[in-house]
Amino acid sequence: MNLNQVTIPSLDVSTSISFYKKLGLHLIVESLPHYARFECVEGDATFSIHLVDALPDNNSVYVYFETEKLDKEVERLINEGLQFDLLPTDQRWLWREAKLKDPDGNQIILYFAGDNRKNPPWRIN
Repeated sequence: MNLNQVTIPSLDVSTSISFYKKLGLHLIVESLPHYARFECVEGDATFSIHLVDALPDNNSVYVYFETEKLDKEVERLINEGLQFDLLPTDQRWLWREAKLKDPDGNQIILYFAGDNRKNPPWRIN
């Protein structure tokens, strides 16, 4: 089994499209006002947004995008006007992460983990 795509909720798909295009995702389906799908720059996964009447009541959506050039990418996005809740920081789980929210409040984590993503020292064999 392979992860094909992740879909997140949005109150305004058009606004979300602009945000995710700034992140660098490539828009491949635009069915406004209800739906949009993107390709990730690397790999085969896709990412989509669908219109909802109300967002979840809690912080239940976390989306991680990995990039080897994390610090440079965060700098680029700050120059594009995006605000980060956490600038690139080395975490105890051996990932370097930066955090921001999309227009709907979904938590977006840009990170770099390298081999530690799937093979941390505490991996179960």
